Amino acid sequence: MTISWFGNSSRTFGRGVHPPEHKEQTAGLPIRRLPFPPLLIVPLSQHTGAPAVPIVRERQEVVRGEPIARAGGFVSVPMHAPATGVIDRIAPAPSVKGDLALAIFLKPYPSASQEILYGAPRDIEKMSPDELIQAVQDTGVVGLGGAAFPTHVKLKPPEGRRIDAVIVNGCECEPYLTTDHRVMAEQPAEVIHGARIVMKALGAERTIIGVEDNKPDAIAALERAVQGFDAITVQRVQARYPQGAEKILIQVLLDRQVPSGGLPADVGAAVFNVATLAQLGELLPRRQGLIERVVTITGPGVDKPGNYMAALGTPLRWALEQAAIRHDASSVILGGPMMGPAVASLDVPLTKGVTGVLVFSREDKQASRVYPCIRCAACVAACPLHLNPSRLGLLALKERYEEMELDFHLKDCFECGCCSYVCPSRIPLVQYFRLAKQVNRERKGKTDAGRGA
Repeated sequence: MTISWFGNSSRTFGRGVHPPEHKEQTAGLPIRRLPFPPLLIVPLSQHTGAPAVPIVRERQEVVRGEPIARAGGFVSVPMHAPATGVIDRIAPAPSVKGDLALAIFLKPYPSASQEILYGAPRDIEKMSPDELIQAVQDTGVVGLGGAAFPTHVKLKPPEGRRIDAVIVNGCECEPYLTTDHRVMAEQPAEVIHGARIVMKALGAERTIIGVEDNKPDAIAALERAVQGFDAITVQRVQARYPQGAEKILIQVLLDRQVPSGGLPADVGAAVFNVATLAQLGELLPRRQGLIERVVTITGPGVDKPGNYMAALGTPLRWALEQAAIRHDASSVILGGPMMGPAVASLDVPLTKGVTGVLVFSREDKQASRVYPCIRCAACVAACPLHLNPSRLGLLALKERYEEMELDFHLKDCFECGCCSYVCPSRIPLVQYFRLAKQVNRERKGKTDAGRGA
């Protein structure tokens, strides 16, 4: 029997919220594969950092898993062919942000078996930490919990920082999403293998996998998989949003507080999503690249909700047609309802950072009228980082963006949406904060450019 690091009781944090989970539609559904669409759109920027650089040409034939774009630098990852087929063109394509971004258009061959024909076995135990870090970059794996930050960069902590503990985020606290749940339940051995890879690369002494207690089957599967690995433990945490946020999970599992403006490495920790580690555990020993991921497609706007294994680059419209999108569907969100952005077009592709697709019908649409702040402090009581969202919101309305950052810790906000969720006036606080951060970044960029000139 596996004994968790902190005993068998569930752990949690103060504040936050507990919205309706809405996971019952898909939590018990096994992962199913989506059919390959007639055309795949593979954006060269599916991650934080520099875009990948194409290494293929139009009309070139490729096999499934073959590299089609190299990393554009250290903070970048390569792209691999999601299917055997032919490169149709390399051209701009619509992105979730609403702009156009360069992408590789690939037409899969309808008659191909779509076996993964690229790769070769390698012995992880004989690889040095630096070799492992390079191998992780070569897989193209990024944070699959939504952030899409290149995983290999996390394996190279800042100078002078030592990582002694790896934290694995299996909380999946966003409503509706069950992607990570099914990965833990169906691929626990791959998660453990991935954890061992990052432990070796970082020189970490232990790993703690935090899983919310509303996923007992996933916890049981992981506890069976960790038997024989004394340095890896499974810890139940209470189902509460946003339990899976990096800083909060570190505090809950390690009792360490990441300083304002700091990184997990500042307190000797590194945090990875379970799906990220599952992909590493599967792909790296085979010298293969990331070409697909599990996506939860659900909500009242689809008739066939499920957890789907989708080829990266699958057009959103195609995916929703396979899930039987309803005629009265009115809005589509990529990710969960608390943090996910709404999409204005169904022509965008599914990318590495897409955890779920949530579809609402017209009758589910809530009133959007915004009322003045009544200073009830509900947002203050809900903020997991003890910020003052009310004051930040009032400053945002006055466009005092720099003051928000300098005096009220705007940068610490990770946009979990708790403040907007509890606000009785329906003030879109998170949207205000995102705008403020964007304006501050643009101003800083112009200032830096001026100094450089």
